[in-house]
Amino acid sequence: MTDAWFAGADPDDPEPGATRVRTGSASAPADWPAEAVDAGFAADESDYYAKLRSATLAAASEAVAERERADDVQLAHAVRAMDDAERTANELAERVVEWAGTLYEEVPRGLDGVRDIAAREPKTAAEERVVSYATRAVDLLDERDDLRVFIEERAPTTVPNLAEMAGPVLAARLIALAGGLEPLAKKPSGTVQVLGAEDALFAHLKGRATSPKHGVIFTHEYVRGTRPEDRGSAARALAGKLAIAARVDHYSGDYRPDLHAELTDRMETIRARADEGGDE
Repeated sequence: MTDAWFAGADPDDPEPGATRVRTGSASAPADWPAEAVDAGFAADESDYYAKLRSATLAAASEAVAERERADDVQLAHAVRAMDDAERTANELAERVVEWAGTLYEEVPRGLDGVRDIAAREPKTAAEERVVSYATRAVDLLDERDDLRVFIEERAPTTVPNLAEMAGPVLAARLIALAGGLEPLAKKPSGTVQVLGAEDALFAHLKGRATSPKHGVIFTHEYVRGTRPEDRGSAARALAGKLAIAARVDHYSGDYRPDLHAELTDRMETIRARADEGGDE
C-alpha cells in the first residue's frame, strides 16, 4: 500500500497525489483500483480512474509550469524579446525619420536620428506626435539593451560552457532555435551547425539550392572571421564543440576548460591553412 500514488492522499485534493505521480514509483505492479477502494480513497473503479485522471492532469500542469520557469527557457524568451524589440524599433525608426523629414530641415538617418528626434522640443501638434513616436522607438531600443544585459548576466550561470564558447547571446539564440537546452543537447553537431538556416536547408532538400554550410553560428567570429573556403571546416569544428558544450551544460553543468582549449587549437589549425596557401 505504501507504493500507491494515493497513499495518504486526500480523495478531494488532487495535489498530493499529483506530486506522488510525478516523483514516486512502485516496486511492483498491483491492482491499484481495488486497493484504492479498500483504502477508502475511491468509491469504485470508475471513481478511482476519475481521481487518477485529475492527479495526472495536475502533475502535467506542475511539470509544464516548472519547465517554463527554467533558466534556459527564460534565456530563450529573453533573446526572442530582444530580437523583437530591435526589429520593431528599426521599423518604427524608418517611419519616424520619414515623417520627421517633412517637418525638420535636417534629420539624421537611422537609429541615431530617432534618438535625435526624441530629444527635440516640439513646437507644433505634428512635431509633438512625431517626437512622441520617436520616444517609443527609443524606449524599445533601451529595452533591447536591457535584455542583452540580462542575457549576458544570466547565460554564464545557466550554460557556462555554451556561453563561454558561443558568447551569451548566441548561446541563448541556439537554445531558442532548438526549443530548450535539453533538445539542443540531444541534437547532433550537423543539426547544430545549420540551426537558423532551415529555409536554405529545405530549399536544398528540394533540389533548389546547395547545402547550407552554417546557420546562426555564422555570427561567431570563428566562422565569420575565417576565409570563405575554410568556413565549412570552421563551422563543423565549432558546431561539434557547441554540441558537446550543450550536453555538458545540460547533464552536469560543470565548466570544462579543456573543451574550449581544444576548439582554440582546432581553429588555429584551420586558419593556418591560409598562411600555408593550401587546404587540409
